[in-house]
Amino acid sequence: MASEPPVIDIHTHIYPSSYISLLRSRTTVPYLLYPFEKGASPRLIILPSDDDSSLPPESRGRPIDPSYTDIGVKLKFMSNHHITASVISLANPWLDFLSPKEGPKWARMINDELEFTCSRDQGKLWAFATLPLSASPLDIVTEVDRLQTLPHIRGIILGTTGLGNGLDDPNLDSIWAALEEKQLPIFLHPHYGLPSSLYGPRASEYGHVLPLSLGFPMETTIAFTRMWLSGVFDRYPKLKLLIAHSGGTIPFLAGRIDSCVKHERHFPEHSNEYGEKSRGPERSLDRVLFDNIWLDAVVYSETGVRAAVDKVSYKKVLFGTDHPFFPPLEGGAEKWASVETNFDAVTGGQDNAGSRAILGGNAIELLGLEINPGEAENSPVEGL
Repeated sequence: MASEPPVIDIHTHIYPSSYISLLRSRTTVPYLLYPFEKGASPRLIILPSDDDSSLPPESRGRPIDPSYTDIGVKLKFMSNHHITASVISLANPWLDFLSPKEGPKWARMINDELEFTCSRDQGKLWAFATLPLSASPLDIVTEVDRLQTLPHIRGIILGTTGLGNGLDDPNLDSIWAALEEKQLPIFLHPHYGLPSSLYGPRASEYGHVLPLSLGFPMETTIAFTRMWLSGVFDRYPKLKLLIAHSGGTIPFLAGRIDSCVKHERHFPEHSNEYGEKSRGPERSLDRVLFDNIWLDAVVYSETGVRAAVDKVSYKKVLFGTDHPFFPPLEGGAEKWASVETNFDAVTGGQDNAGSRAILGGNAIELLGLEINPGEAENSPVEGL
């Protein structure tokens, strides 16, 4: 029987044991909180808003069960959903909170653990490394260089704050240069959302709905737009950027962003304090999206996938699950509705060639993955 085309999950997270040890050693955000109930899962306190002492421990943050930490659970999840291979990455908040001295040590430890984990399941697991962004640019570039010695590392995951001042920070230039030279794709992922004041005094009644559904996409959109406006892609035209959650709102707002830039350039009253007009980026937004940007398909709707494909083409949209987040609503269910929604959004919105490219082919090409043809035999595309 002919093997089916591969399905590659490029958006799937893990908290390695070294990272759990780091969180367990801390008492300030981010840290692990252990509820008083016997057998209860620890809670990940990931944002200051999670660290509310007026709430009982079991109501703060989010529970961290084995699906967040056990690679065996992830492999079973892959089997249940006919996923051929996964590109695992550390979930937020990465290492942004560490001191400049601590960051490089923990980055090396975590990246080495990711490499070891992937090497045990040859062809099924690959990884995006994490960088010590609280350290000096020199230390960060040193880690980028070292990643070349880790064969299962195929890119890096990056938050939206960069070194603390956003992705339009000129101090990032040496890091962009190193990533461009090594042709290591950047997986841009949100963490901080928008200022909590925007969610209003009743925000706690809505749980994580507003930050996750609206804050994360807007955070991502703003971070990328600042990157483009500052000329990062003019200076580093071969930089590769994969943006989480189908690019936030970029596919929908690209036209509005571009219109604002054109008007900013045209009207003389739009100038800085010295009377100089903003030059802005040399390459158009559409050009950068076409040349430098890939989008994942973690958007949970056919409309969202169509918008992503319309903006960057079907050859640059990649399937993902966001495992272990958004688990089944029914306890013990093997099939995750969130994952099947993403499958349906891809296969329902594209022709056969397009859906197969999004589900696996594009990831293999972008990341240079070596997939054993035999691994794809249980990866049906039709009728997902």
